[in-house]
Amino acid sequence: MSTTQQLLARLDAIGTELKDTGDALALLGLGSVGVETERLDEYSDLDFFVITRPGFKARYIDNLDWLAALCPLAYVFRNTVDGYKVLFEDGIFCEFAVFEPDELQHIPFARGRLIWQDAAFDEQLSVPQPVQPRAVAIEGTAEWHLGEALTNLYIGLGRVHRGEILTGTRFIQSYAVDHLLALTKTLETAQGQFEDPYNIERRYEIRYPQVAPYLSTFIQGYEHNVESALAILDFLTHHFEVPPAMSSTIQALCQRH
Repeated sequence: MSTTQQLLARLDAIGTELKDTGDALALLGLGSVGVETERLDEYSDLDFFVITRPGFKARYIDNLDWLAALCPLAYVFRNTVDGYKVLFEDGIFCEFAVFEPDELQHIPFARGRLIWQDAAFDEQLSVPQPVQPRAVAIEGTAEWHLGEALTNLYIGLGRVHRGEILTGTRFIQSYAVDHLLALTKTLETAQGQFEDPYNIERRYEIRYPQVAPYLSTFIQGYEHNVESALAILDFLTHHFEVPPAMSSTIQALCQRH
């Protein structure tokens, strides 16, 4: 079975598992496993929404047994109040959120594909409505920044290998670095008094002289994404508790170039 077939099979299996729990209403595939399956390749991941019956959202967020039943979970990172980024032990990566029906009209998302739906589900709810993004209360913690940095590296490397160098560069040398910079405050006391509260990049070299020398290794340019990713991962590993599953997965992607 090819990687793309494995991804689609896993998504179908998630739908079956949700059906068996009895408290879910639908599974909505998004991105390359939604209506754009022609983009699906070996570096794709599973993006989806789980829609539950009213009152049962917490059951699917607080207990991921419905995912672990399909394959053990090697890495679990709750990146929003509504969902997670998860790496299965067999290497399949997914990003998902869980919502109740009345929340969907307030959630920004692109058109998706219904993988499974209960007879009681109103299919019209899966059609996205124009809304403003919600603030996410879980953002801003050190754990959140670390998880975002690691998953940005993972996604970015996949896009680089796919040939999408520009977007891969942004994920690795911009987005992941942004989260690493945000973690600086946990490592070093800022120097000087001229902090820009809206942009940590301003006067960064002066304010954070211990971390600043590493910047050139984090941002090595368009043709050096793998080298930049390895440098970022090495720095994070030396200063934070990086889950071994994510570290080994990112290193394996780096070795494929």
